[in-house]
Amino acid sequence: MRLDGVRILDLSHLLPGPYATQLLADAGADVVKVEPPSAGDFLRSYPPLDDDGVGRLFAAINRGKRSVAIDLKRDEGLALFHRLAAEADVVLEQFRPGVADRLGVGYDAVGEHNPDVVYCSLSGFGQTGPAADRVGHDLNYVGLAGLLDMTRSGPDEPPAIPGYPIADMAGGLFAAFAIVGALASRALGNASGEYLDVAMADVVASLAQPVLVDAMAGEDPRPGGTPLTGGDPWYAVYEAADGQFLTLAAFESKFWASFCEAIGRPELAPLHGTEDPDEREALREELATLFASRPRAEWLDRLADRETMVAPVHSPRELLADPQFAARGLFETGGGPPHVGLPVQSSDASSRRAASAPALGEHTDAVLCELGVDAGRLDDLRAVGVIG
Repeated sequence: MRLDGVRILDLSHLLPGPYATQLLADAGADVVKVEPPSAGDFLRSYPPLDDDGVGRLFAAINRGKRSVAIDLKRDEGLALFHRLAAEADVVLEQFRPGVADRLGVGYDAVGEHNPDVVYCSLSGFGQTGPAADRVGHDLNYVGLAGLLDMTRSGPDEPPAIPGYPIADMAGGLFAAFAIVGALASRALGNASGEYLDVAMADVVASLAQPVLVDAMAGEDPRPGGTPLTGGDPWYAVYEAADGQFLTLAAFESKFWASFCEAIGRPELAPLHGTEDPDEREALREELATLFASRPRAEWLDRLADRETMVAPVHSPRELLADPQFAARGLFETGGGPPHVGLPVQSSDASSRRAASAPALGEHTDAVLCELGVDAGRLDDLRAVGVIG
């Protein structure tokens, strides 16, 4: 998984776009983060801050990138950006629809300098449709796309905000996927330049397919009532004696039978798949009582070597300490700021890179010198505030 030699201009900020380009940087791409000279990405100063006064999240999702500080609202700055875009493989922007065009950095403007560019616009609602111009954040997108409704434990309970910003992260992931797909298409000769319109709300709606298939058939899937949202007692969350939680996901009858055998209740095995509401409710209450009889650790020890589909509900700190993720090398805590690595195991070890996030404008001179801008011209541009 090598993107060495791929140059990406990243005009995005906050979380979704930078996460997308972080995945690409981890795969070897040269990501040049284009920021305004005055303050840069807002996430730089968003708490909590590390010992250097840099936002922890910023440091985690911008490592290994290069930062160029250019004022795109100045003619000289825009001209410099166009020169950078002429030599780039990818441009990613995360402005509200229409802003990139008004700044002169939209797809048409960039295409005049680089007709083969892969250009990705990542936004909340997309570039078209009645909601395109609406402002929004992750919570708005997951609400619109139906996820928030399905987080409730039952129809009469209020929605629960997911613990992760699902739309931001899934939107960034899908933007990265779309970019790599477009680069592959270009390399295969199937296309040259390409415009990608990725909407975070669309991505979350795509994730809704396990419940949308019923909705499309005229049914009304309700939270806590479908096979994958806790409606089945053999696929649910249960509380242990110490207040910790476990997941039971015995979706298939063979794993349910294995679970029943492991807990010494083989007579419960025939109840898997029952549609009788009284049997289902009695089974749920019996399982709740059973799990509440022991601490979580005891259950995990007892079931560790059995195919029971039982796992713990981890807190973030417990997640970091889990030996499974340690064995995968997912969390990197040495040689720079702690961060989550690329969630792919590759036979090409060079596809991983460890580096710190750049200071604002740290690579302005180096990147512009690569364009042939001489040192004297850089001094002049910096003196008038075009670059930082």
